[in-house]
Amino acid sequence: MHSEQNVSELPALSLRRLGPDLAIDGFVRVRGARENNLRNVDVDVPRDAIVAFTGVSGSGKSSLAFGTIYAEAQRRYFESVAPYARRLIQQGHNPKVEQITGLPPAVALQQRRGTATARSTVGTVTTLSNSLRMLLSRAGSYPAGANQLDSDAFSPNTAAGACPECHGLGVAHTVSEATLVPDPSLSIRDGAIAAWPGAWQGKNLRDILSHLGYDVETPWRKLSRKDRDWILFTEEQPVVEVTPERDRVAKPYKGRFWSARSYVLHTLADSKSATMRDRVLRYMKTGPCPRCGGSGLRPDALAVTFAGRTIAELNSVPMTELAEIIRPTTELTAALTASRKQSSGEGNEVAVAITRDLLSRVTVLLDLGLGYLALGRSTPTLSPGEMQRLRIATQLRSGLFGVIYVLDEPSAGLHPADAEPLLAVLDQLKSSGNSVFVVEHNMDVVRRADWLVDVGPHAGEGGGEVLYSGPVGGIAEVRASVTRPFLFPDSSGGSGWTADGGTADGVARGGVRREAAGWLELRDISRHNLRGLDADFPLGVLTAVTGVSGSGKSTLVSQVLAEVVGARLHPQADAPKKPTVDGQDAAAADPARPSGIGCVSGLDQLDRLVKVDQKPIGRTPRSNLATYTGLFDAVRKEFASTDEARARGFGAGRFSFNVAGGRCETCQGEGFVAVELLFLPGSYGPCPECDGSRFNPETLEVTYRGRNVAEVLGMTVNAAAEFLSSVPAALRSLRTLREVGLGYLRLGQPATELSGGEAQRIKLATELQRPQSGHTLYLLDEPTTGLHPADVQLLMAQLHRLVDAGNTVIVVEHEMDVVAAADWVIDLGPAGGDAGGEIIAAGTPAVVARSKESRTAPYLAAACQTGAEMK
Repeated sequence: MHSEQNVSELPALSLRRLGPDLAIDGFVRVRGARENNLRNVDVDVPRDAIVAFTGVSGSGKSSLAFGTIYAEAQRRYFESVAPYARRLIQQGHNPKVEQITGLPPAVALQQRRGTATARSTVGTVTTLSNSLRMLLSRAGSYPAGANQLDSDAFSPNTAAGACPECHGLGVAHTVSEATLVPDPSLSIRDGAIAAWPGAWQGKNLRDILSHLGYDVETPWRKLSRKDRDWILFTEEQPVVEVTPERDRVAKPYKGRFWSARSYVLHTLADSKSATMRDRVLRYMKTGPCPRCGGSGLRPDALAVTFAGRTIAELNSVPMTELAEIIRPTTELTAALTASRKQSSGEGNEVAVAITRDLLSRVTVLLDLGLGYLALGRSTPTLSPGEMQRLRIATQLRSGLFGVIYVLDEPSAGLHPADAEPLLAVLDQLKSSGNSVFVVEHNMDVVRRADWLVDVGPHAGEGGGEVLYSGPVGGIAEVRASVTRPFLFPDSSGGSGWTADGGTADGVARGGVRREAAGWLELRDISRHNLRGLDADFPLGVLTAVTGVSGSGKSTLVSQVLAEVVGARLHPQADAPKKPTVDGQDAAAADPARPSGIGCVSGLDQLDRLVKVDQKPIGRTPRSNLATYTGLFDAVRKEFASTDEARARGFGAGRFSFNVAGGRCETCQGEGFVAVELLFLPGSYGPCPECDGSRFNPETLEVTYRGRNVAEVLGMTVNAAAEFLSSVPAALRSLRTLREVGLGYLRLGQPATELSGGEAQRIKLATELQRPQSGHTLYLLDEPTTGLHPADVQLLMAQLHRLVDAGNTVIVVEHEMDVVAAADWVIDLGPAGGDAGGEIIAAGTPAVVARSKESRTAPYLAAACQTGAEMK
């Protein structure tokens, strides 16, 4: 065992803290775990308890909870499945562990974004849409004479229910006179119909029109409505004999007419030229389907109502409102429903049964703080935290008993005010006879756990040990734990939160808050739940945007603000502007003002926009840390400059695994090959030719300081910083990566193996290594997701560096210590969904902390209470 406190050595009092229902021998016992960086770990973890796994990012806590315990539970389950059936199930890997005993079945609820499909919604993920469809089918109010519809008729994802025009998507891609003819002052001869092709084809269509008797000389707007509609939208394709105008020597020919709409649709459907398809796409608009109104359903389904609402309307209201709509039906008495057993309608026994079940399931989501979501909300628009809480709610209704739930940061994306309901749900899972294992960075959640497993002490090769396993209070005595000072600040004589020169209340370097160098002012913002909002962002400082989940933070920062600044800096990037999916047209009159925005001022003070999000730095293993940051270019140049490379005529390209020449051609530089197995799912294994190195033998014979290029890619950032200390171009990248806490990552670590938090910090490090000229706006959406409090310190130090260089940093954040460290705070609320979208308070952290209306204020006050401004 590695610094682990043995269960048998714990005092009886500590064991009693776990509760009378926890048996002394009720443990999952792990022996010899070596997954990733785990160093032959032995640990005992109690069942029927809430167990928190903590440690800095990369310490090995996820490797223990997910990569070992959960993976072994899944492996044992798959062994019980018939070999043929295993091919249909996505299987994990076999963990590197000697033995695990006392292991029940396990369910993993990991952090991941919504499925990238418009057909996946909150209703489909939670299966609540099934109940709602059944309610409309069996207990809806039908028009007179209408036949009862099956539940499938109320789903846009079935052939029976999907609108025939938009195929159930609710979104139509259409053309209009305004998109086809952007300048109606022009005549057809002068190019009024911009969507038509250029060169000879456009001249041909114009000549055909002239021969058909249409006026091609008069300005478009002066033509009759009948002529304009026929030219743009007719399905007719008349063929006429055409003598080319102004070319009487040319022979007449037969010409076929295409309306502007027919030409656009034909090009999209049949053209093999991507350039041509992209060109005509600019003349289409995207918006709600005109036939189904955006619902994706057929008219007969939309004619059925419950409580006066169609299924489309029920899907579009927040779940808090949906609960109130169906509640009256759930409260009908048994006597009343018994008298209606044979009748159809909203008050019969079926309606009461379905609505009661629906209400109980919706209530779980309300308790998790998700009442602002609508069942029709598309899952790609949800945060990872929202998706995970939806899955937690679904598991609560599953009724499973005796399983281990392994959760990845269930508090991610949660405002502190929403954390309490989450803890209640975790307690409910436990009280139902299950074990709850959470990988968690939120110290408030960790304090409420029954048991704590702390992994560390550091990341990567410096971690992989269990420093402590026992009741939470016992970690106060473990001096090697990086988690300890954040759980018990008094044990180390301070709060543990001083971000590279900052003070306990988060004041910037030097103890003085920075003043705004100017203001970016947005007026009359209307987008989602923001309605006529005015927002002022200070420039040259660090601003935190706060508020409960669903209050409008991401809409304001990641959407509106990003679009406004992006349109100003790159006015031609998307020209002509495409309407948004929700049907709002872009403001073509002002390229710097996208849809839903009034006037904007202060944009002239910004030269650059950078969104540092948690999206992957690449979607394939070919993308990695070294290639993304650009440091691999410097490494390849060093190898190419060696005497051996010069003698062989090898250039820098020879040392790239992405191009032919130096890479292994068996695996095409991937380092692994797919292995197809009969009656078993295919898997991946190291390439037998290069043994996973990615390069051919000739390339690997060239060494730099005794190492070949594959060995350099296998180094950690920390090791590479020492090895490449004489290569300034590489060292600059390596230093910034270490400064954001990523020294444990390998240079060649595939992008697919990186967490969202790691990807975000790699992007930040890439920005930090650039020469700073100031006047750049950095936007970050919840940058502390996935970060241990110690890693948050490193992150904040780098954000302050960016501001000190004359830039503006705006973060959407729930972590109150980060908010306390900001120069300015904008708090949205008061609640989520339709009850949010307002700026409740704005000012310094101390000013916002004193707000009586803000739900953020009491939590921010606690984080700021030691600051000078709170005296």
